Amino acid sequence: MNHNFQEKVNFIWSIADLLRGDYKQAEFQDVILPLTVLKRLDDVLEPTKEKVLKKNQELKEKGIEDKDLILGKKTSGYPFHNTSKFTFKSLLQDPNNIAKNLRDYINGFSQNMYNILENFEFANEIKKLDEANLLYLIIQRFNDMDLHPDVVSNHEMGTIFEELIRKFSEQSNETAGEHFTPREVIRLMVRLLIAGNGSLRQKNIIKTVYDPACGTGGMLTTAKDEILEHVNPTAQVFLFGQELNPKTFAIAKSDILIKGEEADNIKRGNSFSEDQLDGKAFDLMLSNPPFGVEWKKVEDAVRKESEEMGFEGRFGAGLPRISDGSLLFLQHMISKMNNPLTPFSKGEIKSIRDSGSRIAIVFNGSPLFTGDAGSGESEIRKWIIGNDYLEAIVGLPDQLFYNTGIYTYIWIVTNNKPKERKGKVQLIDAREYYEDMRKSLGNKRHYITEKQIEEIVDIYLSACHAQVDKSFTESDKSKIFDNEDFGYNKITVERPLQLNFQASDERIELLKEENAFQKLVESKRKNNPLPPFSEGEKIEEGKEKQKRIIKALKSIVNTLYKNQDEFEALMDSSLKNHDIAVDKSLKKAILKTLSEHDETADIIRDKKGNPEPNPDLRDYENVPLNEDIYEYFEREVKPHLPNAWIDEKKTKVGYEISFTKYFYTYKPLRLLEEITGEIKTLEEETRKLMEEIFEP
Repeated sequence: MNHNFQEKVNFIWSIADLLRGDYKQAEFQDVILPLTVLKRLDDVLEPTKEKVLKKNQELKEKGIEDKDLILGKKTSGYPFHNTSKFTFKSLLQDPNNIAKNLRDYINGFSQNMYNILENFEFANEIKKLDEANLLYLIIQRFNDMDLHPDVVSNHEMGTIFEELIRKFSEQSNETAGEHFTPREVIRLMVRLLIAGNGSLRQKNIIKTVYDPACGTGGMLTTAKDEILEHVNPTAQVFLFGQELNPKTFAIAKSDILIKGEEADNIKRGNSFSEDQLDGKAFDLMLSNPPFGVEWKKVEDAVRKESEEMGFEGRFGAGLPRISDGSLLFLQHMISKMNNPLTPFSKGEIKSIRDSGSRIAIVFNGSPLFTGDAGSGESEIRKWIIGNDYLEAIVGLPDQLFYNTGIYTYIWIVTNNKPKERKGKVQLIDAREYYEDMRKSLGNKRHYITEKQIEEIVDIYLSACHAQVDKSFTESDKSKIFDNEDFGYNKITVERPLQLNFQASDERIELLKEENAFQKLVESKRKNNPLPPFSEGEKIEEGKEKQKRIIKALKSIVNTLYKNQDEFEALMDSSLKNHDIAVDKSLKKAILKTLSEHDETADIIRDKKGNPEPNPDLRDYENVPLNEDIYEYFEREVKPHLPNAWIDEKKTKVGYEISFTKYFYTYKPLRLLEEITGEIKTLEEETRKLMEEIFEP
C-alpha cells in the first residue's frame, strides 16, 4: 500500500513540475487538485459510461427531465453521473478543442457533483492552461495513471490528497497550523473512542460521527472503516463534518459521494461563526484542529455568543487567547454531545443515547497548561475537568505529523464515564511508542505500528479494570489522578511597603521624567478652548512652577528619612513656604521619586493602620486544591518572609495539566571520573590522528 501510495504521489507531483514558469509554486494546487479529483471521478464512472449515455438518450426520447435518480445509483452505481460524451481519454482525440471539450465534460456531471467541483474555481485555470499550451500535455499525463478504487483504495486516495496538499503547502510556505493526521493516529483515536463505548457492539446499532474541521474527510472515513472492520460489521455509521477551505471541502465531499455516503452531511464554512450543523448532537466526535492558529477573523461572532448566551451557547466556559483557538474547537464539540435525557428532535437520526458521547481531539502541548489562573484557558480546563468530562490524555511521540515535529496529545472527553472512572483522569505516556520511518514525509519521521496501537489501547483499558478494592492499576506509562489534582489556588503573597526618603539631587532629577511633573507644561487648549492667558503664557507658567517645586525640594535637609509621615510633613511644609500647591497625582509622583525600598525603614500603613503592600515585592504561590492554603503558607512562606500575608481577595482557582512533570524520571549526573576518562580518550584519539596527518 505504501509503495502504491508514494508512487502515485510522485507521479502526480511530476505533473506539477510541468507548470513551472507559467504558474507560481503557490498556484500549482489550483490545477493539480481539481484534475486529480476529476481523474478519480472519471476512472470511477468509466465502467458504466456507455450504459449511462445510452440510458440518458432513452430518457430524453421519453421526455423525462428528472433523470438524476435513474442515471445515478441505478445506472452509474454511484449517487452521481456524467452525461458528457467525453472522457479523460477521448479528450485527447481533439487537441485543437481540448479546452472547450473539457468544459463540456465538467458540465456533464450531475448537479450534486457539479456543485462540489465549483469550489475549485477551475474554469479560469482551463483558459490559462490552454493559452500556455499546457492543457493537452497535462491531460495526457493524467491519462497515464489509473485511480480506479480497484487500483487505488479509498484509504490510499485520501492519503494521496493529504500528501499532495502538504507538499503544496510547503512549497508556498503555508504550513502554519496545517497538520494532516497520519492514518495510524486516526486509528488510535478511533480505537480509544471505541474501547469506552460498549453500545457499539449491539447488532444494527446506529451511530453518528462528526469532525468540525474535517479537511479531506480522512478522519471520518477511517473512523467508519474501523468501526465496521474491528467492532461491528452490522453497525450503521453516518458521517458529518464541516470544512472551511473550499478545495479540501470539495475533495472531502466528492470522496464521500464516491463512497456512497450522504454528501449533504458535509458542510462548508467556519464551524465557529457559521455552524452548519447547529442543534445537532453526535455519538462520536474526533478532530485534529489547526495548532496555534488565531481566531481573530471570527472574534466578533465568538465573543458575542460567549457574552450574550453564556453556557446556553458554546463558549460559556471562557475564551482562549486570540492566537490559539484550539480550546474553542473542544468547547464546540462538547456542545454537540448527546444528552440521554433530552428528547429527539424532529427528523433526527435515532441513535442509542444511553452511552452519551465520546470525543477524541488532537492538541499540541499548549492547551494542557497555557494560561494562568483566571485566564480563558484555565477557566475552560476548570469547566471541562470540573464537569468530569475529561477521561484520558495520551501523549504521542514527536515527529509524527507531516508538517510539525512537536509532541502532540490526544484528549478523550465524554459526558458519560463508566462508574469506575468517575472523578478520575488517566494520563498515558506513549511518547516512546513509535518506529522510525524508512523515508521521511516532511517532518514525519516516526510512525506508530499496529501492535503499538493495541498496546496503548490495552494501557487505556487497564485503568477500567477496577480491582476488588476499587483501586486502579498504574505503571510508568499510566497514571490515575483525581479531578481535583489538576486544580490549584493561586494565592497572592504581599509584603509590606517599606521606604526611605531623601531629597537628594539624584532623586530630585528623576522627578523630571515623571508624567505628572511633565504635564505642568503641557498645552491646556484642548480642555479649555478660551483660556484667560495665551498658550505661551500658560507653558511659561508651568515651567516656572516646575522650577519652584525643585527649589522647594532642594531646601529640605539632605537627610535619609525612614518614616514617610515625618518626611511628608517636611515636604508639605517646604512646598507651602514656597507657595506651591500640588494635586494628589503630582504629590504621589514626588514621593515616588524621592523614595527607595528599605527593609529597615518603618512600614507604611493606610488610614486604618493596615500595612500597605509593596507591588514590587508581590509574589504568587500555586497551592493544590486538596491542601489548605493557610497551612501551606505557614509552612512554605512564613519561615522565609515572616512579615508577609495573603491577600484573600485576589485568590483565584486555576487548572493545568503538567503532563511532562507527572512522567519525569530523574537521571543522575554522570560521574566526574567517567567524563574525565572520555576526555582523555578523545585527546588520545586526536593526538594519533594529528600524528598520522603530519607523519613524513
